[in-house]
Amino acid sequence: MRYLIDTNIFIYYATDKSLLSNDVLSILEDYDNTICISTESLRELIISFNSGGIVSRYWQSAHDIIDSIQQEWFITILPLNKEHMRTYSDLVLNEIENHKDPSDHVIISHAITNKMPLISSDRKFEFYRSQGLDFIFNRK
Repeated sequence: MRYLIDTNIFIYYATDKSLLSNDVLSILEDYDNTICISTESLRELIISFNSGGIVSRYWQSAHDIIDSIQQEWFITILPLNKEHMRTYSDLVLNEIENHKDPSDHVIISHAITNKMPLISSDRKFEFYRSQGLDFIFNRK
């Protein structure tokens, strides 16, 4: 099965697996599954690394993160296209919980468009199930 992981799940998986629930870890480590990440998550990772938000002995540069996603973690990087942006443009936002993160909205739209379960530690994603999101919550 194919899964899309949120940015936080990749960071936990690469730096501190104890932050992943047993259920999520078993999905990520099952070789029959294809684990994917959105290019929007790559953008978030690059911004975070360049601003000092991600500090790890594994990566010396943001470029190293991109290489390690595919070469060390065997995670497929999925591009965004016009169909993802159409879903994004139609997405009803979670205003009740003040969910204003556009990167989250793009990643959610990526999962909905590709009909892939999205794994995240963000509780606000639950709201988007009514719009077609198949959501797996990582209970840390």
